[in-house]
Amino acid sequence: MYKKQIVVVVIVVAIMGYLYFQPVKGLIKPKEAEGHTNTVAKQARPVANVTVEMVSSAAKIAIGPALSAQINEVEGQLKNAADDAAKLGLQKKLAKQWDDVNQPAPAAFYYQAIARKENTFDAWLAAGSHFNDAFTSIQDSTAQPAFVSNAIECYRNATKMQPANLDAKTGLGVAFVNQTSLGMTDPDGGSPMQGIMLLLDVVKQDPKNINANLNLGKFAVNSRQYDKAVQRFKTVIAQKPSADAYFYIAESYKQLGMKNEAIDAYQKCRAMVPDTTFDKQIDAYIKELKN
Repeated sequence: MYKKQIVVVVIVVAIMGYLYFQPVKGLIKPKEAEGHTNTVAKQARPVANVTVEMVSSAAKIAIGPALSAQINEVEGQLKNAADDAAKLGLQKKLAKQWDDVNQPAPAAFYYQAIARKENTFDAWLAAGSHFNDAFTSIQDSTAQPAFVSNAIECYRNATKMQPANLDAKTGLGVAFVNQTSLGMTDPDGGSPMQGIMLLLDVVKQDPKNINANLNLGKFAVNSRQYDKAVQRFKTVIAQKPSADAYFYIAESYKQLGMKNEAIDAYQKCRAMVPDTTFDKQIDAYIKELKN
């Protein structure tokens, strides 16, 4: 039961935080990017030295003492492990433990450590995915630049191994846009336009790709291209309805003046996130639309 509560908290933070605190900045060439554009980039945040110990400490507060105790035990075993093979096994165990309680930040660092040892496509892809998830779900302005930088490292290694893989392309595209949203400059040339074009290439090859359409929709919301956002979210919902897709399409409908459609989408979102605080916020949005 407690793990289910953690899932709800993560969903709520991701939905509310991404929309209101993560505007996509600095996108250019609107014609090429199909309207996924926005304004000037905000001031850059420095890339702090973020460690697994730092993010684990914060995550343990979220999951509570009982689950933290289980992780502490394995961390102790890792600290005292005699050889690399034993360490790798314990890192995999910790990655799974953090996954089981929906804490992507500490899981990401363990998946990255695994990838650096095994150097396989699947390992790099898993690490990149978790760093992107950590960026979205954790509103820590000091840690986010590190999440982005690590995500780009992981996805670049994955795409070198499988250049045509759509999951890796999508993840790298999202990371590039997130990078610019923080005002960061990529020394290797990654840019928001490159990120958007990667995502557009994915949907060109796979028009129903859920992850690419969902992120293109979010970026379209942040660039106020609400009509384009609606089409992206419709594509996602038709295949796999989710709370965040309903939330963002509701926001898009609201901005387009489509009140009935917005109310319906908000209600569907609320039904998928059983959280009292979130329910009250959604009720306030609906009440505003009805007045």
